[in-house]
Amino acid sequence: MKPVDVSTAITQAFVQGGSQWLVSTIVAFLPVLWTMALMLHLGRPYVLRTLRRCGLRLGADIWWMSYLLMRDAVLLFTFALSWVFLAPNIVASAALPITGPLAALCLLIALAIKMSRRVDDDMAAYRLATAFLVLGATLYYGGLVFAVEATSQGYLAGFGQFMTSNTDVPVAFGIMWVAMLGVVVVAGYLFLRALNSANRTMARQIAKPPAPEPQKQPTAV
Repeated sequence: MKPVDVSTAITQAFVQGGSQWLVSTIVAFLPVLWTMALMLHLGRPYVLRTLRRCGLRLGADIWWMSYLLMRDAVLLFTFALSWVFLAPNIVASAALPITGPLAALCLLIALAIKMSRRVDDDMAAYRLATAFLVLGATLYYGGLVFAVEATSQGYLAGFGQFMTSNTDVPVAFGIMWVAMLGVVVVAGYLFLRALNSANRTMARQIAKPPAPEPQKQPTAV
């Protein structure tokens, strides 16, 4: 075996091992993000009660804006990491919860509700976003805890084999493609909504008459 072949094999081993380690780390870390997302979303009543006790207007504004930024940033970061469940090669080779793509789709729908409706002012929209977040977290927790992380439990062997992506590839691919179709539909809806909003804003700006110029006062002679 030539030295070039040896170095190539070592490089490929490092790359493959590093990618598998990264995917495993993301899958193991996502429950923390899901838990934080649920805590921040369901903690809205506590934040509102705290705001009512703030005597300083500036402090209340800082508290509320910090809460909104943390809550929505955790949701976006969780969905960004959940994109690994929509990659066919990773789904077929790594031990992922088979319901991970559906959990990512539920999270995207919750984000779409937040972006298209005033969730903090509309109780119906808040409950709808909460329902999708809880459903997505349940789908992810169930597949991860009772399948991927339960390989040492003999009585869960059949369930774990069915709910793990690399041991049930056809079903995993079917769920992944359905979830990917849902992601495309939701993303297309958000894109069209943003495009229509931008067109309406530009139309209002064009139709708005220019402000009249101030008349100059005659100079006294």
